[in-house]
Amino acid sequence: MTKLTLYQLTDEYAQVMHALDHGDFDSQTIADTLDASDLPAEIEHKAQNVEIMARLAVQYVPALDAEIERLTALKAARERTAQGLRDYLKSCMERAGIKSISCPLFTISVQNNPASVEVIDPLSLHEIYWRTPEPKPPVRSPDKKMILEALKAGLEVTGAHLRQTTRLMIK
Repeated sequence: MTKLTLYQLTDEYAQVMHALDHGDFDSQTIADTLDASDLPAEIEHKAQNVEIMARLAVQYVPALDAEIERLTALKAARERTAQGLRDYLKSCMERAGIKSISCPLFTISVQNNPASVEVIDPLSLHEIYWRTPEPKPPVRSPDKKMILEALKAGLEVTGAHLRQTTRLMIK
């Protein structure tokens, strides 16, 4: 057996085949030449080894998929834990009336979010506060942007009001 790669063996085989195809040889001479070169057997051996390597490369894919799934679930659990702790911190700060806490590592503060519209009773909204978005089929829904502008301008919009929420900021 030779130390040539499959690529080198197939290149050599192609060169031999090209020379035999373009020469004036009979089929027996071509067969004898290929058998004597041992190239087909070497290519088969290398091809088998390449497939074995490919199978080895994918043998751990199911285990990797399971590990990805496990780590994804762990990440989601850690994010839920962190969010729960921050919700708890915000709730305690709001209950105590504390707006800001500073320490050398970070500052924690409770800040107002931008005002948003909460539609309480969509049926009592005036017709001008409705929109029908594209694409078809159209579905009617309250136009919260228009309602927000009206409420900020001091107009009374029956069926809706401004809602002010807060968020926890950590810098």
